[in-house]
Amino acid sequence: MLQYEKRNSGVWTALRFSDLLYHSIVRVVRKSSSNALMGLFSNIMQSVVMIVVFYVMFSVFGMRGNAVRGDFLIFLMTGIFLFLTHTKTMAAIVGSEGPASPIMKHAPMTTFLSISSSALAALYLQLLSMGVILFVTHVAIRPVVIENPQGVFLSFILAWFSGVAIGLIFLSIKPFMPGFTSIATTVYSRANMIASGKMFVANTLPGYLLPYFTWNPLFHSIDQARGAAFINYSPHVTSISYPIYFSLALLVIGMMGEFFSRQYASASWNSGR
Repeated sequence: MLQYEKRNSGVWTALRFSDLLYHSIVRVVRKSSSNALMGLFSNIMQSVVMIVVFYVMFSVFGMRGNAVRGDFLIFLMTGIFLFLTHTKTMAAIVGSEGPASPIMKHAPMTTFLSISSSALAALYLQLLSMGVILFVTHVAIRPVVIENPQGVFLSFILAWFSGVAIGLIFLSIKPFMPGFTSIATTVYSRANMIASGKMFVANTLPGYLLPYFTWNPLFHSIDQARGAAFINYSPHVTSISYPIYFSLALLVIGMMGEFFSRQYASASWNSGR
């Protein structure tokens, strides 16, 4: 008996995946809050609170002189926006649906789709939050002047990309060591409060302290963002290429690790605990 096998073209496959990705992103965004506007407002308030806290802290302790000469708010925003984007993206990847999740029983759903939607949902929320805060600051407080917006945006994307890569590493070991993964992601996020360099200028660090920071791709991204934002600051101890190569290497390792763990992950692993 003759059978007809329908083969979809590459364009149709791409359109179908894009449709699935869109609905997955919407699901991830709405998962944190049933109201999309409330979820965005909550994300914006986290950024605003952190900016206000650091602004007050720098002013009270007289640390504003350690910042880059220029708009102090831009100095704070370049550090805080990139820090939040990096850590929230990493947390979103680690918290994405795994191979043993019930939703994976639906044929179109895959772990790649779950990871991609989590990463893009985090990017969407952070971009929207950053845009709203910059607009309100520009209109209500004072004009926001950025010397090289393209360079700042590139650093922002690199902070997001490195968050995806590091999140994939944690996600790949999560099925085998869920407790350790939870603790490790928390420790990494807390350590980045200092190791990201968002509270100081990288050029002012003494040489003996640099090795404690230069391993961190976020440290390079934030310093490069400030170099693009301020006309009178040139990064000397960081590189724009380091986060790219570092993230690509971790991305490959994370994808291989996720593929390996996907082959052995089982919903029954935790049944006996």
